[in-house]
Amino acid sequence: MLDIFRTLPGLLDDIEGAELVREAVVFAAWRRITGEGLADHTAPVKFENGRLHIAVSSFTWQRHLKDLCAQMVFKLNAVIGTPTVNFIELRIDEQKVLDERTKRGGSGTMDFGADAEKEISPEIARAAESIGDAELRQQFLRAAGNCLVRKKRRA
Repeated sequence: MLDIFRTLPGLLDDIEGAELVREAVVFAAWRRITGEGLADHTAPVKFENGRLHIAVSSFTWQRHLKDLCAQMVFKLNAVIGTPTVNFIELRIDEQKVLDERTKRGGSGTMDFGADAEKEISPEIARAAESIGDAELRQQFLRAAGNCLVRKKRRA
């Protein structure tokens, strides 16, 4: 697979409609460098003029990935084999991320619902009680439950 990534950039200049092919290569490289956890919260949207536009599921993911963009540009270009990506632009678009996840065959939702609620142990619930903000507490419990459901499904 790595050989295909490294061969394609040299061929792109000779192909009609190379920008669409280049975009597909960059999107495939993005999916390759992101682990499953990151792929669940991001989706490549557009690539033009060296700029890769990535949808993220939330402000938290946007803030977290902002610090990693330089490393990700390096990894993308290493996988592709040429300096193709110059910049990664992150924008919040939860629906785009959900659509991409569904397309990949994953869950079309960020929340495992009832399964996640069942995974919340009394210890986790007690720990969450120390979170003063009710909305943040609910997000914590939902995230913890979803994480435990994913872990169980992988096992």
